[in-house]
Amino acid sequence: LVMPLSWVKELSAGRRWRLGRELCLVWVCFDVLCCTASIWNVTAIALDRYWSITRHLEYTLLTRRRVSNVMIALTWALSAAISLAPLFGWGETYSPEQERCQVSQEPSYTIVSTGGAFYLPLCVVLFVYWKIYKAAKFRMGGRRRNAVVPLPEAAQVKEASCEPQMVFTARHAAIAFQTDGETWREQKEKKAALMVGILIGVFVLCWIPFFITELISPLCSCNIPPVWKSIFLWLGYSNSFFNPLIYTAFNKNYNNAFKNLFVKQ
Repeated sequence: LVMPLSWVKELSAGRRWRLGRELCLVWVCFDVLCCTASIWNVTAIALDRYWSITRHLEYTLLTRRRVSNVMIALTWALSAAISLAPLFGWGETYSPEQERCQVSQEPSYTIVSTGGAFYLPLCVVLFVYWKIYKAAKFRMGGRRRNAVVPLPEAAQVKEASCEPQMVFTARHAAIAFQTDGETWREQKEKKAALMVGILIGVFVLCWIPFFITELISPLCSCNIPPVWKSIFLWLGYSNSFFNPLIYTAFNKNYNNAFKNLFVKQ
């Protein structure tokens, strides 16, 4: 619903809106709703990865399902609140004289909507990834401290006990307190951290140009060329194309789901 109408607007002469006020309101509401929900879904995935890495004992499957349901509900509730606000008089989205249909340019709405739809989740995902990086670095440091490094020369360790004649010799010893399960978990954590990093990087690159222009345009009355606004908008839309590719590359469940969806058995 959103992208086809956006494409119709782009192809019209002067990027004018000739589909009427009602369809304009529907398009703007769904545009803000879906884009905001998409951004907060990235935030929810980052939080889920963070908790699964740092609280893997407490973050059980049952807990994960409950938390996921809460995050999904909050995501759509916040997205709906931001998208529906202009319908109740917070700014105007349609100008019949200029045949213009756009998100409300009311400065107060611009600050609240861009903050709630992008800048707040951006701060959350950057903080979460910083915590994931610190946790991974701490685990790797702890792993190195728990290992006995091989000695360059033979070493003898003598222990005097109730039988003085007993001598224990350790030669070129290398002991690591690690199991196969821990190795597998560390690999899984690294893969999850890499996925979150790529997800956040693509998210920022796709959306930050659009939201910078959306924030400064109504506040400073800057005359940003419409062609650049269109490029930034479609760059933001492209984030929804990249996200499934990233999930599929790093998550077997997503991979299998997409195979079942697109490949005939």
